[in-house]
Order: sequence, then structure tokens, then C-alpha cells
Amino acid sequence: MPPKFKRHLNDDDVTGSVKSERRNLLEDDSDEEEDFFLRGPSGPRFGPRNDKIKHVQNQVDEVIDVMQENITKVIERGERLDELQDKSESLSDNATAFSNRSKQLRRQMWWRGCKIKAIMALVAVILLLVIIRIL
Repeated sequence: MPPKFKRHLNDDDVTGSVKSERRNLLEDDSDEEEDFFLRGPSGPRFGPRNDKIKHVQNQVDEVIDVMQENITKVIERGERLDELQDKSESLSDNATAFSNRSKQLRRQMWWRGCKIKAIMALVAVILLLVIIRIL
């Protein structure tokens, strides 16, 4: 039979394990880099170094704003391109339908012209026969 595992952990189980892991990681044998990432920066919060950090953070915030604007513009451009593609496909379909309809109309007009020519020829023949009979 497989062992039964605890399916639901309560908050004490999770926080207790995190605290014990952190305590183990922060023992005396750790170096400064690990301490920085585990504890956070230590030292004065004010001064020229903090001003540089604020300046760099402001620059990063500006870059983030610019990139968000760029992403928004790219998304809008994509939407406009999709709309343009839909319109061009619709125009292409309409052009094809117009071409097919114009060919059909051209054939109809050609047959109508043939019919008119045949009727005029028949009338001419009948007139010729009438004229020949009268003479």
C-alpha cells in the first residue's frame, strides 16, 4: 500500500519550514552575496549611493513606461492590420464576384445582340420576299 501523504498544509507547517530553511541558510558560513540576497541590502539608506540608486530606478521606470507605450502601440497596430486584412479580403471577394457577374452579363448581352441581328435578318428576308412577290 502506498504511503498516505498530507494533502493540505496549514500555515504553521509552511511558515515553520520557511523560517528553519532561512535560519540554516543564514548561518556563519555564508558569504556576503548570499546574505545580500537573503536579508536584503544593509547599510545607510541615505547618501550619494542611494541617490544613484533612485536615479537608476527612475530611469528604469521611464524605460518601463516607454516600453508599455510601445507594446500598446504594437497591439493597436496589430488590430488595425487585422481590420485592414479583413477589409482587403472582403474587397477581393467583391472584386471576384463583380468579375463573374460582368462575364455573365457580357454573355447575356452578346446573345441579346445575336437575337436582334437574327430578327433583323428575318425581317429583311420577309420584306425581300414580299417585294419579290409584288413585282
